[in-house]
Amino acid sequence: MEEPRVSVGIMSDTTIRLELNGWYLSRGTYMSGVITRERVANGPQEVSITAGGRMAWDGKEWEQLCFIPLKEEEVDFVLKEVTIGVDFHWQRKEDQRFKGALELIIEQDKLTAVNHVLVEDYLTSVISSEMSASASEELLKAHAVISRSWLLANMKCIECNHPELKAHPERHRCTLPPTPGEGEERIRWFERDAHTRYDVCADDHCQRYQGITRASREAVRKAIEATRGQVLTSEGSICDARFSKCCGGAFEEFATCWDNIRYPYLRKRYDLLDGHGKAPVLPDLSQEEEADRWIRTAPEAFCNTRDHSILSQVLNSYDQETTDFYRWHVEYTQEELRDLIFKRSGVDYGAIIDLVPLARGTSGRLWKLKIVGTKQSCIIGKELEIRRTLSASHLYSSAFVVDKEGLQEVEPNAAGVSQVPARFILTGAGWGHGVGLCQIGAAVMGARGYDYRTILAHYFEEAQLTPLY
Repeated sequence: MEEPRVSVGIMSDTTIRLELNGWYLSRGTYMSGVITRERVANGPQEVSITAGGRMAWDGKEWEQLCFIPLKEEEVDFVLKEVTIGVDFHWQRKEDQRFKGALELIIEQDKLTAVNHVLVEDYLTSVISSEMSASASEELLKAHAVISRSWLLANMKCIECNHPELKAHPERHRCTLPPTPGEGEERIRWFERDAHTRYDVCADDHCQRYQGITRASREAVRKAIEATRGQVLTSEGSICDARFSKCCGGAFEEFATCWDNIRYPYLRKRYDLLDGHGKAPVLPDLSQEEEADRWIRTAPEAFCNTRDHSILSQVLNSYDQETTDFYRWHVEYTQEELRDLIFKRSGVDYGAIIDLVPLARGTSGRLWKLKIVGTKQSCIIGKELEIRRTLSASHLYSSAFVVDKEGLQEVEPNAAGVSQVPARFILTGAGWGHGVGLCQIGAAVMGARGYDYRTILAHYFEEAQLTPLY
């Protein structure tokens, strides 16, 4: 197959300001009829939503609008004030530069800017954004393969149109995350299927993509070229190759974090290899006693490192604002936790009596947690919902244990509870969902001389490296 193009949702706002650095063909349809208008444009542009929910540009209202480069290799465009790190502690705005075409669409009374770009150009930006300048060659190659695999596995109908790959209908659904029910359980997960009008978004929800805002490095371009078109496959399908910052020493399974699908290449495994290339036996971290012991200690693992030269391969400047990766602690007073949970969930539990672990995955990550309050109780999940509920941004991971200290008086509830813990201490493991490749662990493997094929085989057991184009 030929190299495909990917559509990337960059930003949404009521007004989008941009600058065309070179000549573009503007193409669109008037709201007043079906007349299609084309003309060339360059320089500063502003597109906004009217009071009637229409698209305004160039003194007219539009139904569709896109800017297509006349000479793609020679021009680029800048989007102003793009938000990056959405809902994370380092969220900020910056101007970003892109190659390819720009499409503007209307979604929920806002404009969304969508970049259409070749897959290998997209990957060059993703790897440059995810990896720092000091990343090893083998780490860059491994990341190129998994980023390409994840992207193509989740693009609609790539497999349907390829003669050697079988289609997986479950990947092509355009469903929103499950809505929390009215009963005791609020189980939901967040997937890229929420994007129905473009393939992926540009933030950490999918893969961090910033166009050509930061100059791509020669090492990244070499890694992309060396692995061009290579993907991981399993049972005739492109692997849904996920990755996170730090697994905490143990791999998580897909179903703990997202839909109840079991992938043979995303399995329970210790993030370590012995001298014979075998992973040690991992304790059953779905059991509370084993998970408690694992999280409170710091077993040897590839990702158990504080070596700055290795961490800097994976972590950009704003990621390095987080200093704890393998094991971490968070403390809340009763008032802080009560107010935080109410703000994040919209549910008034009253004073918090307990946080009760109910179900853990293969890395010890919780996917069911019971919040017990003086006014009501509820079971929440999966892992990201737990992390969002218990942090002002995102808790590092859902692999944590809870300690309670002290007591304080509260208004007695119907059950006669008049004392609640004064302080909650969360001790946790890892950063992110822990499924697939562990970026810090892979960086350590690269530094120790493992090649990218061995790195991929460790994190995606029994998957095959396959050239797609």
